[in-house]
Amino acid sequence: MTTAQQPPRPSPPLVRLRLAPRGGVPRSIDGAWWPRSYDLLAELPRLLAELPRAWGNIASVTVNGATWAAVPGRMLVSNQVVRLRRTLTASAAHTIVLLAPGQGRWDLLVVPPETTEDAAEPLMAAAAGDQG
Repeated sequence: MTTAQQPPRPSPPLVRLRLAPRGGVPRSIDGAWWPRSYDLLAELPRLLAELPRAWGNIASVTVNGATWAAVPGRMLVSNQVVRLRRTLTASAAHTIVLLAPGQGRWDLLVVPPETTEDAAEPLMAAAAGDQG
């Protein structure tokens, strides 16, 4: 009798994230995130896992309520409760705000998932302050 081996599962897609360098002048945008969908429950855990450890534990996330699919009031991410807030403010249409108590606040530009790579790349570079 032979046993068929299962093919290896594909690894989860890499998070498309570009952060501005630390220090220097305060910035209104701290980088850019290009999620693969508007499903915050699927996308947020991957984003939080890729953030620098120096940012601490993100306890609160504010997103545009009109942009994302259903957003619950909180979710469990890596054994930590993260409070989710929705805003309909026009200035927050394409941003996500991450708060870590005692550590700080970070605002990331959200590049819409359907954006082509050619269009997303300059947006992400500009948000991260890349020269080029």
